[in-house]
Amino acid sequence: MKTIAITVDEETLALIDELHSSSDEFRSRSALVRAAIREYAALEQRRSEEEREREIIRKNKDLLDRQLKALIADQARQ
Repeated sequence: MKTIAITVDEETLALIDELHSSSDEFRSRSALVRAAIREYAALEQRRSEEEREREIIRKNKDLLDRQLKALIADQARQ
C-alpha cells in the first residue's frame, strides 16, 4: 500500500472518528476511508451507467414507444 497525506476539516475528522469508533468493521481510520472511497467510486460508476442508459432511452424514445404499442396490440389480439 502507498501512504498519502490528506487534509480534512475538524467536522470531517470528527465524523470519521465517530464512524470508526462505532464500527468493528474497520481496524483504522485509513481502512474506513479506503472503504468509503471504494463505495463512492462504485456509486459514481452506477450513476454514470444509469445516465448512459437514460440517454439511450431518450434517443430511442419514439422507437421504444412504437415497439411497446405493437407488443400491447399483439397481446390484445391473443
